[in-house]
Amino acid sequence: MIKELFSENKQLLSFEVFPPKKEEEFANAFLVLDSLAGLQPDFISVTYGAGGSKSKKTVEIASYIQNNLKINALAHMTCVGSGKEDIDAVTAQLKEANVNHVLALRGDRPSYMSDEQFNSRHFPHASDLTGYLNSSTDFHIAGACYPEKHYEAKDLDSDLLHLKKKCDAGAEFLITQLFFDNQVYYGFLDKARSTGISLPICAGIMPITSAKQLGTTVSLSGSSVPKKLADLIATYGDDPAEMRKAGIDYAIEQILDLKAHHVDGIHIYTMNKPKVAREIVSAIK
Repeated sequence: MIKELFSENKQLLSFEVFPPKKEEEFANAFLVLDSLAGLQPDFISVTYGAGGSKSKKTVEIASYIQNNLKINALAHMTCVGSGKEDIDAVTAQLKEANVNHVLALRGDRPSYMSDEQFNSRHFPHASDLTGYLNSSTDFHIAGACYPEKHYEAKDLDSDLLHLKKKCDAGAEFLITQLFFDNQVYYGFLDKARSTGISLPICAGIMPITSAKQLGTTVSLSGSSVPKKLADLIATYGDDPAEMRKAGIDYAIEQILDLKAHHVDGIHIYTMNKPKVAREIVSAIK
């Protein structure tokens, strides 16, 4: 179990992958996983479509990680567009696939969801899904957290109170949203601990290998861009090869600093790019 790995006093290394959007790209997803497995991660998480739209693909990929690669699979599960029956159905699929770790998330509101549907959803928050899974299954449950606060939260203090509810509901460890400034993470960690949150917290890192990727990433995650990274984009943004190298180097520098500060784990948002992950892991080991 992943929680037992934390108790061994080691810094965990993990990756995130996502199911491809097109069916014809699905076979390549397994090649990506085979390549990532060679880097010996402690677990690999698999994302989940809005409203559960890709749950079957998530289960299939998680099953391959767990049963073929013999690596702990962490299946994302969102509840924003799901009722109890929907969650129970995915739960049954995961259990049948021998997957026993889930990352409980509210998820982003799908574009098709009306205000009425959104405001009357069965599981208002990830903490509600966490509590339900904890009471109705034997899953090991992880939670997400936000070093710069969730974009809907009034401030970080109130966001941390919501996070504490998630922990109390049964989460065993946490993974952060991506961030580009380690000082932000350290400040968040201090506040989380003072709020009574003692669970292991993995630091989420995404290497930025193109200028376009940064724009998309910031708009989706709400992460701030420090001057050092902005200058890097300004300098290398028009040169794809140099931008790729500079972005990987930036992520490596972040991770080495985090490791020196004895963080619980490093979670790399791979964007299904095993070569990038391999370069980073080679440098940080």
